[in-house]
Amino acid sequence: MISKKDKNQDRVIRHARVRKKVSGTEQRPRLSVYRSTNHIYAQLIDDVKGNTLCAASTLEKDIAAKVANLSKSDAAKEVGKAVAAKALKLGYKEVVFDRGGYLYTGRVQALAEGAREAGLEF
Repeated sequence: MISKKDKNQDRVIRHARVRKKVSGTEQRPRLSVYRSTNHIYAQLIDDVKGNTLCAASTLEKDIAAKVANLSKSDAAKEVGKAVAAKALKLGYKEVVFDRGGYLYTGRVQALAEGAREAGLEF
């Protein structure tokens, strides 16, 4: 019998491998991305203290209203802009991008581009 490959388990292994090197500090937090089937989530994390500084997702009421009739990639771009606006409000301009083991294409890339457009640097 042929066993089906668990793509999410492969992603978790890739993410763990990258996380050995990528870490957020108080001066330059980590912008972490999680992508589910229908939604996308982003958060700024200070790994030294173990704190989440700010977060945004397509489940937030104000963002959900904006992205109701948009494609998933356009929704991801809006989430990137929203998390960047929150980060800039807190005084963070530079971040380390953590794609969460996902390929840098599609929704993950759109989120990163939205964050860059809003003023974050990584």
